[in-house]
Amino acid sequence: MSYVSSIKKDGENIILYKCVEPVSELLLSVESCVTIGFLDTETTGLDKQNDEIIELALKVVKFEERSGKIVSIDHEYESFNEPGGHIDEGITLINGITDEMVKGKSIDWSTVDAIMQGVDIIVSHNASFDRAFMDRYSTISQNTVWACTIDDIDWLERGFTNTKQELLCHWHGFYFEAHRAMNDVNALIHLVTHQNYNDNRPVLELIGNASKPIYVIHATNFPYDEVKKDTIKANGYQWNGVDKVWYKRVNFINLENEKEWLTSVIYDIHFLGEVEEINLVDKYKI
Repeated sequence: MSYVSSIKKDGENIILYKCVEPVSELLLSVESCVTIGFLDTETTGLDKQNDEIIELALKVVKFEERSGKIVSIDHEYESFNEPGGHIDEGITLINGITDEMVKGKSIDWSTVDAIMQGVDIIVSHNASFDRAFMDRYSTISQNTVWACTIDDIDWLERGFTNTKQELLCHWHGFYFEAHRAMNDVNALIHLVTHQNYNDNRPVLELIGNASKPIYVIHATNFPYDEVKKDTIKANGYQWNGVDKVWYKRVNFINLENEKEWLTSVIYDIHFLGEVEEINLVDKYKI
């Protein structure tokens, strides 16, 4: 288990502090700035097509591009949203949101779009999940570059072997009440601007990688057998039933390693798949 160097200890015990809301770190900046909209959704389930948002939180933060320090907190918005049906008890166990809490509540999508209008990047932890829900209601979401704090930050290179948000926060010395949308947003901002980092804040890596493409590897010419089918599925590939091909999204960091894996494990000799580069605005779309 890894911890950042600044973590507090009491003998053999680790002391976690409670996450606080982000605040400006600079009174003024004459440097170039980047505006990021951090968001989180709580939903009725994992089905990106049919499940619904029951809570949304959004916070717009302006960063100094050179240092990654917070210049200002420009906007924030949060709202419950009553779905078309009953909230399953299993979902309530995860996030504590009940039918009574969302009754009569709705997200003001015109306000959400107005807030996000000026952002350079939309960020969430597991962007492909949140974007799928946001794109159903927000034209700004559909036409803005998204970045992901799982895929666009190399946490393994930083010494962390798991990308689950709660674990990353614990390893950075703090805790938060997870699975409530604004709590998740505040914790995510705190994580990517953590005081342990000097000149290599995760938010800088995130900003840099947001401008780099993502790729889809299509495992065409797949030499079918049951063992290889199970192997490729276990490595994160999904089945496209229309085109009859296994595929996987990878970022630029992992592209060559993924091609090497396919070559050695699936194709045996030469890479026989196809690589498709995804437009920046289309990153993390379904």
